[in-house]
Amino acid sequence: MLFPIVGLVITNLIVNRFFGGFIEKGIAMVLKSIAKWSSFIPFKHTYLHVLTSSITVGFGGSLGLEAPIVATGSSIGSNLSRVADLNYHERTLLIACGASAGISAVFNAPIAGVIFAIEILLTETIISYFIPLIISSVLGALCSKIILNEESLFNFILKQSFDYNNLPFYIGLGILCGFISLYYAKLFKTTEIAMHHWDIHKVLKAIIGGIFLLTIYFVLPPLFGEGYQSVKLVANNTFDTFSDNTTLFSNFSSEWGIILFALLIVLFKPIAAGITMGSGGNGGNFAPSLFTGSFLGFLFSKTINAFNYFNIPVGNFSLVGMAGLLSGVMYCPLTSIFLIAEITNGYELFIPLMLVSSISFFIVKSYEPYSMETKKLAMEGQILTQHKEKNILSAISLESMLQDKYDTIGFDKNLGDLVQLIKQSDKNIFAVLEKSGKFVGIIEINDVKQKIFQIEKYKNTPIKAVYKKPFALINIHEKMNVVMEKFDISNNWYLPVLDDEKHFVGFISKTKLFNKYREILSSQTDIYDIE
Repeated sequence: MLFPIVGLVITNLIVNRFFGGFIEKGIAMVLKSIAKWSSFIPFKHTYLHVLTSSITVGFGGSLGLEAPIVATGSSIGSNLSRVADLNYHERTLLIACGASAGISAVFNAPIAGVIFAIEILLTETIISYFIPLIISSVLGALCSKIILNEESLFNFILKQSFDYNNLPFYIGLGILCGFISLYYAKLFKTTEIAMHHWDIHKVLKAIIGGIFLLTIYFVLPPLFGEGYQSVKLVANNTFDTFSDNTTLFSNFSSEWGIILFALLIVLFKPIAAGITMGSGGNGGNFAPSLFTGSFLGFLFSKTINAFNYFNIPVGNFSLVGMAGLLSGVMYCPLTSIFLIAEITNGYELFIPLMLVSSISFFIVKSYEPYSMETKKLAMEGQILTQHKEKNILSAISLESMLQDKYDTIGFDKNLGDLVQLIKQSDKNIFAVLEKSGKFVGIIEINDVKQKIFQIEKYKNTPIKAVYKKPFALINIHEKMNVVMEKFDISNNWYLPVLDDEKHFVGFISKTKLFNKYREILSSQTDIYDIE
């Protein structure tokens, strides 16, 4: 029971001593690397996740190893591409290959490995990408078969075939999976952030987090670690007894006691996972979502059967529940479908898997456009999304588009001063500034074309009589998709860029931005194209 405390303390000590007190974790780190670091992942990620997640989960932290496996495989792919001096698209593909091999190896599910890489990591996929992904995934599955014993692999044998008469219950399970996925994501992030923001020493936080886990594990022992042994019992419908350390469940019949126990497992798993992560542990939500889904399917089917009107297959519903929660929590419906199909050694449950995963995904997407792991980064424009235009714009920095060699004129000057400036400049737009340097407005030559020929008005026409306010202003920190929206709304070809103190920095040109956009678009070709 004290192991979780030991694991969290050791993990925190390693991170503080060798990795500067903080490490980027999981799938979000990989996506951020693809979008913002040109698919370069630091070499330390090839080993730090193996070390820290093994200690966290191995000592009983309530997280999974799949996200660290994805981060490790992706890092290996990125660093191999660096050695081979590959370009951005090839580096990104190698990252996906590493992740694909990792998922394939851990579940012995090569198709799920390929689908995961395409669905989660590659926002845009070319047909030829499938060849290296398939090769990597197959090699990952072969390694797991050769190196690991068959009984240690995560697989099941179906005891009952699919019965279409149970279709209404699968629909009900799909709806339940969708809302429980939202519950899981909300509670996990709330718990993790609350623990993370505690302003105390990290080792003390790890000890307190471990004590919280100890308390939860005492009541609900299956929450210890990643819980795959309990998943096997539930999915095979052999979860008949459990350790009632509190004697709380002895007040109920054995059947309803197990149902109540399963309900608490579903409700407390995201809390245990959030505590583990917020206390400084390393892991992911792939395994916890599968774990929660299996107990949710078990709970749903057991409750239906308890009323003795129906007898639906508990094992099948537990397996389909795993797909529903994985789809809703990780936003990967296709991966969920093929993963459960492969670990059950067939496609007997393909119809309910498709139905439940799709319903769950539809519900969560209706409330949250991004998964809990990527929402913050997506809102900040730190990762690529399925929107191609935004992805291209996110690859363009405002600083690279900024044209800062523009002449300015003081707000206290007159038309004559402006004419002299026009004679010396090759620009047709000028910024008007106060003496303090703060931006006031702009002057375009077309707006003063007639006035500049009226020499008699030069001294008597102040700049404030000819300048105008721009239709839109750009802050130096704004994202390029926001800049593009302002160009569309204002219908201008130049917009002024200001810093946080409203000082003029330069102009940004729509023409230059469009040219860069087309340049990036034209570079996204098939990696096997021969020039």
